[in-house]
Amino acid sequence: MVNARPIVSTGNTGFDSILKGGLPCNRLYLLEGTPGSGKTTLGLQFLRTGVAAGEPVLYITLSETAEELESVAHSHGWSLEGITLFEFASTAEVLGEVYEQSILHPWEAELGNTIKLIQERVDALQPKRLVFDSLSEMRLLAQDPLRYRRQVLALKQYFAGRDITVLLLDDMTGSGGECDNHLHSLCHGVITLERLTLDFGAARRRLQVQKLRGVDFVAGFHDFEIRKGGLEVYPRLIASNHQVVFAGDAVKSGIPGLDELLAGGPLKGTSTLITGPAGAGKTTLALVYLAEACRRGEKCTIYEFDERIATLVARADSMGLGFSQHIADGLLVIQQINPAAISPGEFAWRVRCEVEERGSTMIVVDSLNGYMAAMPQEQQLILQMHELLSYLSQLGVVTFLINPQHGLVGSMSSNLNISYVADSVVLIRFFEAHGRLRKALSVLKHRGGAHGDAIRELRIDSHGVRVGEALIDFRGVLSGTPEYHGAGSPLMEERQRED
Repeated sequence: MVNARPIVSTGNTGFDSILKGGLPCNRLYLLEGTPGSGKTTLGLQFLRTGVAAGEPVLYITLSETAEELESVAHSHGWSLEGITLFEFASTAEVLGEVYEQSILHPWEAELGNTIKLIQERVDALQPKRLVFDSLSEMRLLAQDPLRYRRQVLALKQYFAGRDITVLLLDDMTGSGGECDNHLHSLCHGVITLERLTLDFGAARRRLQVQKLRGVDFVAGFHDFEIRKGGLEVYPRLIASNHQVVFAGDAVKSGIPGLDELLAGGPLKGTSTLITGPAGAGKTTLALVYLAEACRRGEKCTIYEFDERIATLVARADSMGLGFSQHIADGLLVIQQINPAAISPGEFAWRVRCEVEERGSTMIVVDSLNGYMAAMPQEQQLILQMHELLSYLSQLGVVTFLINPQHGLVGSMSSNLNISYVADSVVLIRFFEAHGRLRKALSVLKHRGGAHGDAIRELRIDSHGVRVGEALIDFRGVLSGTPEYHGAGSPLMEERQRED
């Protein structure tokens, strides 16, 4: 039985997670992507990790100058100390003195001697890690595709007998932007970086491991960002890999009428969709559960796409929910999300960090419309949200999803059919009674067991949230135009704040 080949870290935690630890050492890997996709940055991270481990490393550049590489390193706060740079652009001896007076560039005269010079430098340094930047220049200089492939094959055979892990960078400019299948077959592994320009917002970047012989890597696309300090990779979430044992107890809101409707409250490990028109109190209802959880000493997180954090906290404090104190105590975290500048992978990674590192037991996403705006294509939203909710469910986290509906009164609709994913669905509607605009609350679905089928009044005032008794004289609630024909006594009036 052949022992597994030792692995080496790429220097990137997220990427190593995708590779299940790192790259098998002493192999040849292709890192391809269009200009600006992050190849040079990832290559430098790979070499800097070798320097930190005390290994000799070599960066061979045919395309970028040493000054340009220094600039890239400086932008990330790095130093290139310990990395040996071999810059062909400043090498006058590529083919020796006999070609110094030629009107042709030495590379154009004989690519074979370029390969020979590389081999001589590698033999002299004997590096453990090597980055070759880039194959596109070799492709252009070789002119003939057959000759180019022979040279790449010669490089592979040369490196095969040495203790070196090699990254070949390819910006795909000489291949018309298409992948080179022959080149893929020569390499032990192929990693593709992509840069996607959307109609609005920041560019999105993602990577994919197309092949890696003998390694059980995480397949599919993984979002990443280039930030100061290198690539921040967000491995694709796979819910089935995360599971803990927990008690599925009901989570109470502290409001008797609301807890009765939900048969005690949402169960741990379930998701609740709160839907209704704008201004109906959807977010406020979720805030009540958050405040009660914080009072129990549990850690909670809000992902706010729509409302400003200061406005949300001020509103919660005015109702006596004490958000300012919960934030100061470290029990509550509110993250402001910019839909135009976040990828679905990054959002899922943020949720994972809150749950796994901080220990958050309750998550609120406000709202799904804002989350949808962060998605490149709508059909991906259901898949990504389903995986995220499955992950949270298996860890016993209680999740609230706010789903605004189009319109204020009358028939309403949503462009987001996600109700089937949620375990519970709470519906809020406006209704008119005695010349006043009021709110009705009902539960349409509750997988945690039997739930109340009554329609109750929801009242939000300076004292907080109340849920009244069942309003039996209703008509047309599900049609979107509820009408109340009962007496005025079951209806709640606003409470006066005590001085």
